[in-house]
Amino acid sequence: QVQLVESGGGLVQPGGSLRLSCAASGSIFSINAMGWYRQGPGKERELVASITWGGNTNYADSVKGRFTISRDNAKNTVYLQMNSLKPEDTAVYYCNAEVRLSRWQSSPLPYWGQGTQVTVSS
Repeated sequence: QVQLVESGGGLVQPGGSLRLSCAASGSIFSINAMGWYRQGPGKERELVASITWGGNTNYADSVKGRFTISRDNAKNTVYLQMNSLKPEDTAVYYCNAEVRLSRWQSSPLPYWGQGTQVTVSS
C-alpha cells in the first residue's frame, strides 16, 4: 500500500558529503513525522534525525551540526544532507514515515524503506 524508496547512498571519503532522498508513494492520506535511522555493523538501529509535517526537527547528538533533515510535503519526500562525514557514520540508512491511509485512521502507522548503504572510508 505504501512504498518508501531511498536513494543517494554510496562511498565517500572522510570529510565529504552525501544527500539522501526518500520518496513515499501509494495510498497515502497524510504523513506525520518522517525520519532517518541507521544501523552500523554490529550495532542496533538508531534514530539519526526526524522532522514533523510542520518542520520541527530532532537530531541525534552525534550528527548535530553536520546533518540537516528537510522535507517536501507536496512530494511526500524527505531528505538528509550529510556533511563532514566520519567513518563512524558508516551504516545502512533507513527512511521512516508515519502514514495515515484515510481520514478515519486515528493513529498513523510506521513504514520503512529498504535501506541505502553509506560508507565513509579513505
